[in-house]
Amino acid sequence: MVKICCIGAGYVGGPTMAVIALKCPSIEVAVVDISVSRITAWNSDQLPIYEPGLDDVVKQCRGKNLFFSTDVEKHVFEADIVFVSVNTPTKTQGLGAGKAADLTYWESAARMIADVSKSDKIVVEKSTVPVKTAEAIEKILTHNSKGIKFQILSNPEFLAEGTAIKDLFNPDRVLIGGRETPEGFTAVQTLKSVYAHWVPEERILTTNLWSAELSKLAANAFLAQRISSVNAMSALCEATGANIQQVAYSVGTDSRIGPKFLNASVGFGGSCFQKDILNLVYICECNGLPEVAEYWKQVIKINDYQKSRFVNRVVASMFNTVSNKKIAILGFAFKKDTGDTRETPAIDVCQGLLGDKANLSIFDPQVTEDQIQRDLSMNKFDWDHPIHLQPTSPTTVKKVSVVWDAYEATKDAHGICILTEWDEFKTLDYQKIYDNMQKPAFVFDGRNIVDADKLREIGFIVYSIGKQLDAWLKDMPAVA
Repeated sequence: MVKICCIGAGYVGGPTMAVIALKCPSIEVAVVDISVSRITAWNSDQLPIYEPGLDDVVKQCRGKNLFFSTDVEKHVFEADIVFVSVNTPTKTQGLGAGKAADLTYWESAARMIADVSKSDKIVVEKSTVPVKTAEAIEKILTHNSKGIKFQILSNPEFLAEGTAIKDLFNPDRVLIGGRETPEGFTAVQTLKSVYAHWVPEERILTTNLWSAELSKLAANAFLAQRISSVNAMSALCEATGANIQQVAYSVGTDSRIGPKFLNASVGFGGSCFQKDILNLVYICECNGLPEVAEYWKQVIKINDYQKSRFVNRVVASMFNTVSNKKIAILGFAFKKDTGDTRETPAIDVCQGLLGDKANLSIFDPQVTEDQIQRDLSMNKFDWDHPIHLQPTSPTTVKKVSVVWDAYEATKDAHGICILTEWDEFKTLDYQKIYDNMQKPAFVFDGRNIVDADKLREIGFIVYSIGKQLDAWLKDMPAVA
């Protein structure tokens, strides 16, 4: 029986291995992590991550050919293929701070694989890593190999949170990069045969190592660029009276462009986009390409601008101060159908409002109070370190309350900020909400999900990103 071990039981490792176990019943899959609490959760009825469909997949396989364990070395020793899906956070100090990836966890994983291995292994990069990481890992493994042969493959994930299981069942493509040597080709074919259990062969792409690593960064950079492009247009739409949804629809009907990732919003978030672009910027700078680096920096600058523009609009609309006013925050996750808050624009918006002394009442159907307090008190980039290295008891941010009901969040509020596009926010009883708010009552729709005209009929003053400003907002312009 082929044995697979995945180091790292997070958003990538857990779902990917669960689907491999489901689709390949003849393969034994072990997911290992040094976090006892995380592994305990994977073995319980309350999985550590929320992802539609994941629960069902795990329950079908767990205990049969899918195992979750803290005994990392045992499972690495037994495995034929070792996936490494550990954190690659952005460095916070030293060379490349704020841009380069910190490969500390990757390097320690590679050294541990070399130490415990007594048989040849295929080592697969699964986490997003900077170009040439495979070469560094290869050097660590070969210099510590004790005669054991290791083949390094790059197999980046292209999952979208909220649809990860669907994406794994029916991927656009599976990308496998390997060395262009006979041994490298053999290793690529071995991994390809795993995915071939359910993925059509024409969708399994093979490249050299560097192309696979760079393809992941490039894909995320292109997607983030589209979001920043439409968000830049949303500012112009507000200034001119155009409607960003109409503009985006018109642009998206061009078959060369297409409609995806053209929704204006308060900004992009998630674990990959900003981190991967910063990584790309650093690689460009290291390779003597400052103009290319500057180009990609603009994608992040526009994203930061969009968040600060939103905060400025909120404050300016409410008589230029939100001091001691209750602001309801609907949605904290970076997108709907996930509890993930990594790099969520809600963090920057909330911190901006807290900077003006607002009282925040936050509701998100999938994010815990502990996570929200942790995010609002953590230093930038700390989120991407393993949980046991993060602050255990986050400082409680004063002026923030977390509630489990949208009506409680909005009661006696002066304004509402919609920051995640949860479907349930579209169908709330806004008349009831309006009746229980301070007047004038404001709605700042950071996701363009509510019917602004209906809300105005109720009596709300409404700001929708990229849409014509109503008279009140024109009279109180936001100063960036």
